[in-house]
Amino acid sequence: MRRFAALYDALDATTSTNAKVAAMRAYFAEAPPADAAWALYFLSGRRVKRTLAPRLLAAWAQERTGTPGWLLEECYGSTGDLAETIALLLDHPQLPGFEELPLSRWLEERLLPLRTASEEEKRSAILAIWDGLDRKQIFLVNKLVTGELRVGVSATLAVRALAQHAGLEPAVVAHRLMGSWEPSAQSFAELIAPGAASDDLSRPYPFFLASTLAEPAGLAALGRGRASPSPARGTGAVGEYANALLPGPREEFLAEWKWDGIRAQLVRRGGQQWLWSRGEELITERFPDLLEPLRALPEGLVLDGEVLAFRDGAPLGFSVLQTRIGRQKLSAKALASAPARLMAFDLLEENGEDLRALPLRERRARLLSLAQQTGLLVSAEVEAASWEELMKLREGSRERGVEGLMLKRWDSPYRTGRPRGDWWKYKIDPYSIDAVLVYAQPGSGRRATLLTDLTFALWSSGELVPVAKAYSGLTDEEIDRLDGWIRQNTIERFGPVRHVPPVQVFELHFEGIARSPRHKSGLAVRFPRIARWRTDKRAEEADTVETLRALSKE
Repeated sequence: MRRFAALYDALDATTSTNAKVAAMRAYFAEAPPADAAWALYFLSGRRVKRTLAPRLLAAWAQERTGTPGWLLEECYGSTGDLAETIALLLDHPQLPGFEELPLSRWLEERLLPLRTASEEEKRSAILAIWDGLDRKQIFLVNKLVTGELRVGVSATLAVRALAQHAGLEPAVVAHRLMGSWEPSAQSFAELIAPGAASDDLSRPYPFFLASTLAEPAGLAALGRGRASPSPARGTGAVGEYANALLPGPREEFLAEWKWDGIRAQLVRRGGQQWLWSRGEELITERFPDLLEPLRALPEGLVLDGEVLAFRDGAPLGFSVLQTRIGRQKLSAKALASAPARLMAFDLLEENGEDLRALPLRERRARLLSLAQQTGLLVSAEVEAASWEELMKLREGSRERGVEGLMLKRWDSPYRTGRPRGDWWKYKIDPYSIDAVLVYAQPGSGRRATLLTDLTFALWSSGELVPVAKAYSGLTDEEIDRLDGWIRQNTIERFGPVRHVPPVQVFELHFEGIARSPRHKSGLAVRFPRIARWRTDKRAEEADTVETLRALSKE
């Protein structure tokens, strides 16, 4: 545990990619295989299920430290993280003689078994652990038992570090990690073995992700083969947009619609089939209506595509699909109201042969041949002779129920992750509203001491109604300035949440609008983010809920 706590600290202390990779590589070289497996489990974004509720930790921390409830709330409001708050309140050196256990034994012998323990058994175990460990290890234990441990690295960096340690290609490691990978000494040994072959028939391939293309001059500039200028602050651009290399001649690219659904891979091997989401979640049981017709497809097949709510030859929009995603039981009514289909756009494996190294043109030809034989639904090519013509077609994306265009080089292999240059997404312009800041609370991770989780409202019948929460889009300087203003102008507090005067106006961008009975406004927006701080506007000039409702009917 001490070694993993040191790694966590090292990763949290730097923003250098090379330093993070070096720290992880050193850990993999030194840690026992079982510990390395668990560390990789967390570093790659996986989490264990919650062992006990945060409210119990808070109560036991009050008991152990004698901290009044109001003071614990104040401390939590300052840190924005319960695990950190408790670790700071309990801060002491490790108890001499306290049993040193490796990470794997802590998890498998001490923490995970607490799931089936009584509340009193859990209390006794946690208090003993708190008494014996130092602050850094107490923090990790708190995160682990509440199922909230997140490490400040991307899965891609963790894969790179392990690949360097094992002397393997990152793509090989990424593929071995896909699917239902479980942490153990044996599984870690298989991950880093030179010629290991998986016997997991359900395993999908790592997804190839497109880079974002945002060119102010529009698609007409795509053929010039130059770098796009970095968009000015306040245009709604995100960092990913900046300095995007423009693709090249129109004829070098396949153009498809960007479908608004769930990215997924269908895997058919050994007489069975599995459906995996991009987040490596097995969603087979969520879509029985989609999978049943696909049982006629041949064996040894892996398709990449989009799960869509689909009826009468047209997509129904993500909000329709969303009505069935969170249901515990899928009734006949739910299936009928949001029928699902897989829109395939790539063929990754055929007859058990990995096709990813083939150029897209050949993979697509095989996919179209398969569709002709089986009736498989395939994403159609968007026909346009020039970038200008394609730009005009893109303007009608919302009417078609799509998010914009996908542009893919005909000669591109199916890569891993998000390498730039071959696949691009050219999305339609986002929706935009001017909203008023009404609540703020601390962020997480490096922003745990800053008030960066912001709630915004629109006018409705003379009052402000909350409509969205946003966390990103401001510069560091703006974050510091706004944080200071919020602290100086807080009207009242509800735990970590601060209510502020309704005077600050922000332009918000978002991707979609859906009706939602859970929100007071009756509407929910998708992927809201801050485009700019409208210091030129007064709160009275902000938009209304009716404006938002009208946008949803475009």
